[in-house]
Amino acid sequence: QVQLVESGGGLVQAGGSLRLSCAHSGRSFSSYTMGWFRQAPGKEREFVATINWSGDSTLYADSVKGRFTLSRDNAKNTVYLQMNSLKPEDTAVYYCAASRSGYLYSHPANFNSWGQGTQVTVSS
Repeated sequence: QVQLVESGGGLVQAGGSLRLSCAHSGRSFSSYTMGWFRQAPGKEREFVATINWSGDSTLYADSVKGRFTLSRDNAKNTVYLQMNSLKPEDTAVYYCAASRSGYLYSHPANFNSWGQGTQVTVSS
């Protein structure tokens, strides 16, 4: 059973930075494609970024491209989402997700395991 635990959320002013972490407690972490999604109040869950098993391939939503960087440390079973130049519209609950697929999907239906989420609030 894969368990994902997010951390690093909080309140930050516009233009600031946060780094989210997601710890994967299952076995064979390096075989999973990992992703981040977010959900703002009253909106559907939306794709943020995803990274392949080795960390050498990533995919980003257009809304975060150039501002967010996704990376992973397979030795620590952890993925990191570095968020810079944050905007009020980035405010949401951020969810970490894991997929057994080797492809970089952006739809949440392709991810099998989810964390509980961490709140990110960006004030203007």
